Amino acid sequence: MDFQLPYCFFFLLLLLLPFSSNGQAHSNISLGSSLTAANNNLSWTSPSGEFAFGFQQVGDAGYLLAIWFKKIPERTIVWSANRNDLVLGGSTVQLTEDGELVLNDQSGSQIWIRPQSGGSGAAYAAMLDTGNFVVASQAGANLWQSFDDPTDTLLPTQNLNSGAQLIAPYLEKNYSDGRFKFILQADGNLILYTTHYPLNTSNFAYWSTQSSIGSGYQVIFNQSGHMYLVATNGTVLNPVFSDSVSMQDLYLRATLDYDGVLRQYVYPKTASSSRSRAMAWTTLSNSIPSNICLRIGGQVGSGACGFNSYCRLGDDQRPSCKCPPGYTFFDPNDERKGCKKDFISQDCDHPSQEIDSFEIEEMPNTNWPFNDYEMFASEGEDWCRQACLSDCYCDVAIYNTAGQCWMKRVPLSNGVIGPSVAGKALIKVRKGNSTAGSSAKKCDRSNLITTGSVLLGSSIFLIVLSLLGIYVFFSRWNRRQQKMIPQQRLMPDMNMQNFTYSELERATGGFKEELGRGAFGTVYKGVLANEDKPLIAVKKLDKMAGEGDKEFNTEVKVIGRTNHKNLVQLVGFCNEGQHRLLVYEYMSNGSLANFLFGDSRPNWYRRMQIAFDIARGLLYLHEECSSQIIHCDIKPQNILLDKSFSARISDFGLAKLLKTDQTKTTTAIRGTKGYVALEWFKNLPVTTKVDTYSFGILLLELVCCRKNFEINALQEHQVVLADWACDCLKEGKLGLLVEEDEEATEDMKTVERFVMVAIWCIQEDPSLRPGMKKVVQMLEGAVQVSIPPDLSSFISTI
Repeated sequence: MDFQLPYCFFFLLLLLLPFSSNGQAHSNISLGSSLTAANNNLSWTSPSGEFAFGFQQVGDAGYLLAIWFKKIPERTIVWSANRNDLVLGGSTVQLTEDGELVLNDQSGSQIWIRPQSGGSGAAYAAMLDTGNFVVASQAGANLWQSFDDPTDTLLPTQNLNSGAQLIAPYLEKNYSDGRFKFILQADGNLILYTTHYPLNTSNFAYWSTQSSIGSGYQVIFNQSGHMYLVATNGTVLNPVFSDSVSMQDLYLRATLDYDGVLRQYVYPKTASSSRSRAMAWTTLSNSIPSNICLRIGGQVGSGACGFNSYCRLGDDQRPSCKCPPGYTFFDPNDERKGCKKDFISQDCDHPSQEIDSFEIEEMPNTNWPFNDYEMFASEGEDWCRQACLSDCYCDVAIYNTAGQCWMKRVPLSNGVIGPSVAGKALIKVRKGNSTAGSSAKKCDRSNLITTGSVLLGSSIFLIVLSLLGIYVFFSRWNRRQQKMIPQQRLMPDMNMQNFTYSELERATGGFKEELGRGAFGTVYKGVLANEDKPLIAVKKLDKMAGEGDKEFNTEVKVIGRTNHKNLVQLVGFCNEGQHRLLVYEYMSNGSLANFLFGDSRPNWYRRMQIAFDIARGLLYLHEECSSQIIHCDIKPQNILLDKSFSARISDFGLAKLLKTDQTKTTTAIRGTKGYVALEWFKNLPVTTKVDTYSFGILLLELVCCRKNFEINALQEHQVVLADWACDCLKEGKLGLLVEEDEEATEDMKTVERFVMVAIWCIQEDPSLRPGMKKVVQMLEGAVQVSIPPDLSSFISTI
């Protein structure tokens, strides 16, 4: 029995040691404890010593309050508190007596605090062996944990709940918010987005689980290295990572890297645990997406690489950003900032004189999608080259085997190169030893100045020149004073002129050249008598709602305050006697109706861009301008195209200026047959949803490149486009809508999304129609589009 005495003594010592409910008493951090940012590298470590919480110095920029792998020489950071607001030496983090974890800078100003609602009931904090830092109560309940507030990394047993997200770092060693995010949306979809950098708002979805609406509940990352999306009942919906990992031998993390790729990394815990592995972080076989260069193709944003650059996937499966010929990086230390021209652009005043100063550099299998402003079909490559050289706007032309020549201009975005990329990029660059016309002009001026200086050596010439200068000065001053008179009629706080009727009569040549007629009146082409002779469109309104000047001026001010790239800008007006006229900027490419329903079909990508333009313009009118404006007559004739073929909404805000009995139709409603929402017929309140309805019809016309109502359709069921589109969606035959459109046929996912959005927009019940903000998000792919509740619930108005 003598052997029992030492064991009893040993167990007695164990009983005397203090324990907490989680069995990690020795790692607990007591209230009042603090750390200071300094070079001593003091930290709060986990029981095994594998993770540490404290300050990490980031070059010379400052200190990051972070969690990192303690036993790895690289000190890989997995979480940070102040990634966008580094602090200097002397800053502190303290677990206060009130149970709050507070980061103060060197001056004592508060930078960050958790829990944000206060630490009432907190008894201690702890750095756990899972890599989770917690603030806990005496009973061991977590009041706050770093696992619920992730930055760019997930660790095994750390789950991603609905609404939570990872934000990529800006660069590998720059931990501030970058250009990509990984989020589990409230609708259950797990998505990778580009962001509207420097904001974190979603831009373009380049990877998605595409789960059913409302089904995705949580992303599980277990100790075996499996990551998957689950439903509320625990059903696995979508696997993300499926590789099995031994946590006994390897460290594991999943990180959204600065290049927008979600990767799973492992690191051997000891050199002998895996002799085949080097002592470094190694990427597992799967990463999402597999090719970031090809996946990002948004219409806005810089994408995987910056503007004017292109993305190439390297042998290590990581993207590399390069500049095309004639371009260099803005910042050699940050390739993702994009590239700039190394030469002076072509002189648009004399483009033909500079053709010989430029040449074409070829880049096979290269493209910058969505930057085109013109497309020519059935032309040869030589013709495409010459067309770009002759066009001062053209910076790059893409020529493909179908004989299409796509003209593009800077800034170029989402560039990509690779064997699977169709088309050849023709890059226009200035020849090495040539000079720009503008530079030559400067040299010519310099020579003139030198010559003039010699001539001015004569005192007699100086006297004559002085007298001549005085004469010219007073002559110009007199003319300038005369020109200043109309400027006195500018609207207060607005760059909008109050014209006289006679001025507009002269500007239009007696209202000679008619551009079009509509519900609000007749539009005429004109030119102002300013020095730059700007072209204008003058609209003569037929019938007015108010007889007084005050009412008209008030409504014009509302329209004049609008300012958006997808609205036609109002530059002036006339309110003189019985004359009511509005003066707009001139749109050189006419109406969408002529463009869409003409002899040749506009390309699919141009139609997509026009749909985005119109949706964003309506969103501005409905939600973003100072006074909400309901258009009431959205149709192709009221969408104009500028010189770049960008869509601009016209005639917005004019509904209030019309008399109640003025209408395009024979009914007492406003709007145009075929585009009118059903509430007009039911005397229901008119809201912004009437514009949503009209946009839905217009969107179908853009997708199918035909009018909503065609009496001469090939088959009777195709007469009403909305009915036919609905039938095709229900029967799974959307290809019939675009069967003669090769570009659209190759992009059926977008066609399906656009058609579903359109059918949501034309629901009979206005409450079922989405607002334009959601419409924009659905079109961009930022929000999942569900199947409309009842595809037969709407009644077409024809």
